[in-house]
Parts: sequence; C-alpha cells; structure tokens
Amino acid sequence: MRPGFLLLAAALLAAAFPFGPARAAGDAARGRALAEEHSCGGCHGPQGVSGQPNIPSLAGQPADFITLQMILFREVLRDAPPMPDLAQGLSDQQIEDLAAHYAALPSGPAEDRGPRDAGRFHDGALLAERLRCGICHLPDYRGRMQIPRLAGQREEYLAGAMAQYRDGRRHGSDTNMNAVMYGVTDAEIAALAHYMAQQ
Repeated sequence: MRPGFLLLAAALLAAAFPFGPARAAGDAARGRALAEEHSCGGCHGPQGVSGQPNIPSLAGQPADFITLQMILFREVLRDAPPMPDLAQGLSDQQIEDLAAHYAALPSGPAEDRGPRDAGRFHDGALLAERLRCGICHLPDYRGRMQIPRLAGQREEYLAGAMAQYRDGRRHGSDTNMNAVMYGVTDAEIAALAHYMAQQ
C-alpha cells in the first residue's frame, strides 16, 4: 500500500465526518434528483437494488459508507471504473445528498438471486462466526457508519470484493478487511458470499 494513502484517507475521513453539529446533512429528495440526473439507476437499479452482475446494490447502505466511498472515488483513491470518472465534479453536499437518498431506500435482494444452497449457507454461517463478521457489520449484517451492509448484497459482487481484499487488490480506509480475508480460500469466500447474499 502506498505510504501516504492512509494519511490521505484519514484526512478525507476527518473532512467527511467532522465532530459536532456543524456537519451538513444530506437531503434525500435532492439526492434522488441527482441520481436520476446522473442515471445511477442504469447500473445500480432504479430503486438501488442492482440487477446487473458485479454491480453492488446501494439501497439501505449506511449513508456514511456511501459518502466515504464517493469521496474515495472522487479523489481517485479507489479504482472501480467507471465510478472515479462519474464522481468527478460532485460537491461534498451532492455526495451527502446521494448518500441520504440511497440510505433511505428499502434494501432487498436482487431479483435474480438464486435459491439458498443449504450446505454453502451452513458453511458460510460457520465462517462468518469464525471471522467475527458480525462485530463490525453487526449481527444481522446491516452495516453501520462507514461499514457496509452485506445482507442481501449481490453474491458475485461480495465474492469478488472479498477476493480483492484477500489478494491485496482492494483497500478501504484501513486494512482491517485485508487482514480478515488473509488466507481465506476461494471455496470459503464463495460460501461466505452465499451466506451474506441470502440474508
């Protein structure tokens, strides 16, 4: 990881999440209009539930998580094309508004989610317990603050993200996920992704 990355990410976090009542609140109505203007629903679904492989659902994600990711995209600290390009020119307030919009939408599984596989679900549940996923993401995996919702997320997206963390190809604002996923096999990732997606 680049040495200055963590310092820059920490500075962005401090700017995005200042202490006290001075923080601007996002406006969901403005965010909805902005999402329509930028055609966000074309990839993430009109109601924030993705119908496209490898595109995450945003409905019900914590607003702080969306805000942080959008800032990382805008500042080109996270590379997930085409998002860095699409985030260019967005103000902090517009990012807050988009986050408020998606956080307010009801979460739900993708329409093309397959049936539950009892064996993989069981294996994923055991692995989630062993890795203590519910400590940060909460026991029902709804996420909180800057930590994403995993419940009902697209299965292939979750598997891809976890593999990227394991392989050092993706970094968050800290290295917790890289450490958690270290040494986890492809089969274990598949079971964990299935378990989370089926919540």
